[in-house]
Amino acid sequence: MHAPDSHRSLIVRFTRLVVVTGFIMPLAFRPAPGRADAPRALADGKQPADKRLGPLKDLNGEFPFQPSASVADWEKRAERVRRQVKVATGLWPMPSKTPTNAVVHGKVDRGDYTVERVYLESYPGHFVAGSLYRPKGRKGKLPGVLCPHGHWRNGRFVDQGLDMAKKQIVEGAERFVNCGRHPLQARCMQLARMGCVVFHYDMISVADSQQIGVAHSYGDPRPALEGTENWGFFSPQAELRLQNIMGLQTYNSVRALDWLCDLPDVDPTRIGVTGASGGGTQTFMLTAVDPRPAAAFPAVMVSTAMQGGCTCENCDYLRIDTGNIELAGLFAPKPLGMTGANDWTIDIATKGLPELKRLYKLFDAEDKVMAKPLIHFDHNYNYVSRAVMYHWFNQHLKLGQEEPIIEEDFKPLTIAEMTVWDDAHPKPPSGDEYERSLCRYLDQDAARQLAELTPKDATSLAKYREVVGGALDVMIGHGLPAAGAVEFEKTGEQDRGNHLEFVGLLRNGEHGQELPVLFLQPKQWNKQVVIWIDEAGKAGLYGTDGGLKAEIARLLSGGAAVASIDMLYQGEFVKAGEGPIKNRKVNTPRQYAGFTYGYNHPLFAQRVHDALSLVSFVKHHEEHPERIDLVGLDGAGPWVAAACAQAGDAVSRAVVDSAGFRFGKLNDFADANFLPGSVKYGDVPGMLALAAPRPLWLAGEGDDAPELVRSAYAAAGKADGVTLFNGGEEAEPMAAVEWLLK
Repeated sequence: MHAPDSHRSLIVRFTRLVVVTGFIMPLAFRPAPGRADAPRALADGKQPADKRLGPLKDLNGEFPFQPSASVADWEKRAERVRRQVKVATGLWPMPSKTPTNAVVHGKVDRGDYTVERVYLESYPGHFVAGSLYRPKGRKGKLPGVLCPHGHWRNGRFVDQGLDMAKKQIVEGAERFVNCGRHPLQARCMQLARMGCVVFHYDMISVADSQQIGVAHSYGDPRPALEGTENWGFFSPQAELRLQNIMGLQTYNSVRALDWLCDLPDVDPTRIGVTGASGGGTQTFMLTAVDPRPAAAFPAVMVSTAMQGGCTCENCDYLRIDTGNIELAGLFAPKPLGMTGANDWTIDIATKGLPELKRLYKLFDAEDKVMAKPLIHFDHNYNYVSRAVMYHWFNQHLKLGQEEPIIEEDFKPLTIAEMTVWDDAHPKPPSGDEYERSLCRYLDQDAARQLAELTPKDATSLAKYREVVGGALDVMIGHGLPAAGAVEFEKTGEQDRGNHLEFVGLLRNGEHGQELPVLFLQPKQWNKQVVIWIDEAGKAGLYGTDGGLKAEIARLLSGGAAVASIDMLYQGEFVKAGEGPIKNRKVNTPRQYAGFTYGYNHPLFAQRVHDALSLVSFVKHHEEHPERIDLVGLDGAGPWVAAACAQAGDAVSRAVVDSAGFRFGKLNDFADANFLPGSVKYGDVPGMLALAAPRPLWLAGEGDDAPELVRSAYAAAGKADGVTLFNGGEEAEPMAAVEWLLK
């Protein structure tokens, strides 16, 4: 039985959409709904056809790159991906730069070039160590080259041994024993002979950079460095602040670049960066976050396949919906050279390079991107590969060398000649307590920056939205879906006397999401839609007696339509007998969050996606509701706070019961509400501040709103825009509803 057409307003018209598949379930023949049995969109026992129920993505997945259609489109995309990289690495905003206090000593003269020992501070008390190669007999400003070394054993100190060197000479990979034994020194030596000032610096836990020891930099559980106080890297508290080894290494590269550019004999407009393997990762990471390099050559690392197996190459959010090809492409249209080998880069000529060529073509710069597949060699930065790089830098750093450039033999430095630490230059502190102190410094610096962003007026509010809103946009990962992106399929309907009840599926085709949804439509609709998000999903609209909760019935009698969904792992997503819902993790022996959240959205973010899909569908419906209100009670407050921040003016008003929840209290990666970065950007109050100036009904925060929220609303000219409720749990739902119906 149906209501007359004159009463079948918003939700009835939803059903004009074509039912593609599925069936209509007459709700009259279903059991009465209760908390455990709300109206279903699917047959009993069937789960939604949602992509997110499938396997998680990991670093060994496939990461194709689709170039933009125009320069304008690419610039928009590049801004988003660049921001994603900076947020992921803890560099959004860039940490407060302090003096590098560089110490240069121990010069070794090799005739046509010199080598000096260098250590400098990236953060106060945290040192980047390396070797500075300078050509002799050159005048004026010289090109500079940064050389992150990658995962060679002992890094800058590597000696591959006589047997390996002989083997490589026989295979045609090297010309000289010394170059085969010391390939990293060989690269720096030759570049210096070509007229470059070269800084070859240590990556974390290698050679002289041992303040964070190798046992601490690979993500194994360390209970002594976990907990909500005095944590170290890889702990839940570090991830909640986006403190990670990848970010520390990338910032070390930025500070090395700062120092190199400031040298009196270096031309800061002619800076090259090159490394292989993990050094290749650092090469394209540095060019992604810093505009100063003029030419780059990441060897044997850029591919659509394996993205980097080390914790120093992975961090939360870094490669969600992107990959190394696109990350390298952020350098466009500057000169980008690469090599491939018989490793994960074996297909670079057919997977990756053609797409990068199309990207560079947008800038009429196809000749400025190149990849040389040298697949008869295994993973390497041997002489044959280095020769390709020498030509690339000779051309694009304008070195003026006669071609072809032939690498010559050299006298290697001993470890004693390279190490920066001696009696006059003692090693700095290291170990667990040092690591805790560094994480504490990073936290304090980020907190100072957030405090400086506290909105005071319209200008500072805009800056707060740019920084904190820009970070949350990365952390959540999806904004409000565009008009038409979310479709509805009705699978059941029922006339409930004073209202109509519709159940069906919302589909976001772009992201492969399918959501069971419930709409309740009063027969006299006031053009208001209340989207009710609940920890129990759409079952949260019903009481234990199977009937609608009093607050939902009140909304309907007041003329408002009500919509609710089962978000991921709620309601119809859950199989019978399943235990508590937690974040899943990728199958890896190392317990590093970045291996999971670097490629997959956290569950918290995925649930916010679901709320945004429902908001978008309602907003863009043909009946054009005049008001869309978003409600998050009973454990759903933080999801609604984040969704409201992402939805912009699509949401008219928000009801949030935070229940005093703070992400900073979590100490388990698997917690369903774990959201990396949330603490760094102000926790729940940071999200709520982004709701200004929309009216906000707020419970769970005691007698006053958090200072950050008050400041944001005052800066938006709506100091009275927050309605506080502190009247008790039982009275809360109805008080919120009466506020919504005003």
